[in-house]
Amino acid sequence: MLKGLIGKKIGMTQIFDEKGVAYPVTLIEAGPCFVTQVRTSDKEGYSSVQLGFGEVHPKKLTNGQLGHLKTNEISPLRFLREFRAKEHGLNIGDKVTVSDAFAVGERVDVIGVSKGKGFAGAVKRYHFHGMNATHGTSDRNRAPGSRGAGTTPGRVYKGARGAGHMGMDRVTAQNIKVVMVDAERNLIAINGAVPGGKGSLVIIKESRKQ
Repeated sequence: MLKGLIGKKIGMTQIFDEKGVAYPVTLIEAGPCFVTQVRTSDKEGYSSVQLGFGEVHPKKLTNGQLGHLKTNEISPLRFLREFRAKEHGLNIGDKVTVSDAFAVGERVDVIGVSKGKGFAGAVKRYHFHGMNATHGTSDRNRAPGSRGAGTTPGRVYKGARGAGHMGMDRVTAQNIKVVMVDAERNLIAINGAVPGGKGSLVIIKESRKQ
């Protein structure tokens, strides 16, 4: 079976096991997802499954998106993501639920977009030390310091760490444990934190670092 799902982050809570140990977990509404396309190595050169998640009104999709789904007679879905898989046994239109894909105790990777922090300084963005808080320092406490030489090169090299836009990056939380699977409510509980804010889209895959 395909080890992958698209979901929506609900938030964080804690779960107690039979020994009374508390686990901080992130709840994710994972699926149900529908197979919208199947790629094969004979036709496309690689094997994968495209899943769709989140039914919406047709007016919220473009004509190209609707045409892609109507070709396979699938209802309008907001999010489409592709998962590499060689042996999955799925066909177009099949429904994939959280209980089909994952079980308690498995290790997964969760991919999401981190929270946006706006324009941030070097101390917050890259954990720079800053300068002394005394001995004559007045307005340089959180300054990044020297960025480069004067005459040569006469500029700041690309990629130098400094102030700028922070967050809104694609982040993968790797090799984290599945603590709970609720098939009735399409919920999965992941041990620890995953990237993104409440309501953000996440992708759950089988861990690459077993």
